[in-house]
Amino acid sequence: MTPRDGYHHGNLREALVDAAVELAGTSGPEGVVLRAVTRHVGVSPNAAYRHFADREALLTEVASRAMAALTASMAARQEAVAEQEPVERAVARLEAIGRGYVDFALAEPGLFRVCFAAPPEVALAWDSRDPEGEEPDPGADPFGVLNAALDHLVEVGWLDPVRRPGAEVLCWSTVHGFATLHLDGPLRDVPSEEREQALSMALAHVSRGIGPA
Repeated sequence: MTPRDGYHHGNLREALVDAAVELAGTSGPEGVVLRAVTRHVGVSPNAAYRHFADREALLTEVASRAMAALTASMAARQEAVAEQEPVERAVARLEAIGRGYVDFALAEPGLFRVCFAAPPEVALAWDSRDPEGEEPDPGADPFGVLNAALDHLVEVGWLDPVRRPGAEVLCWSTVHGFATLHLDGPLRDVPSEEREQALSMALAHVSRGIGPA
């Protein structure tokens, strides 16, 4: 690994996080090692400890970056939906964020794995509900994007409010399982065209499954 050419004085923390994200993109959470990161930046290992107490603290920062990128992928797919009829648009937007989730997992497997190797306090960011009752930012994290889409399906009359609790787990489990099977499981060698057809079918089954009986 060739060290970076340098960094601006006083910006070492940002340079270390950037390097860790780059290494994680290639090697997943296993690539986030303080010695490897400092070597990549071109500083001594001791320099990192002025900014991060340990590897877990650095991994926390990388996981936050990874989740932000995952959120952006989901939001981009959602915003690209062209349907205008309210119900069809809401359903299409739900399916779009599922596709954005899988898109990111397959395009950035290292960062995707980091999202689920984060310390417990970072993993809690997936639940955007505030225990004190404050309104969360629906676009702040992947779970918030999903919950907002499901709430909108209730608003347009597609999802019965009685069936709303737990719907986020059903949706999340489907796309996460699909992504994992195609990344690390027996479906990893499936041709892309066949994978796309299977994903479309899975997403359609989910949206229909939570829709009107």
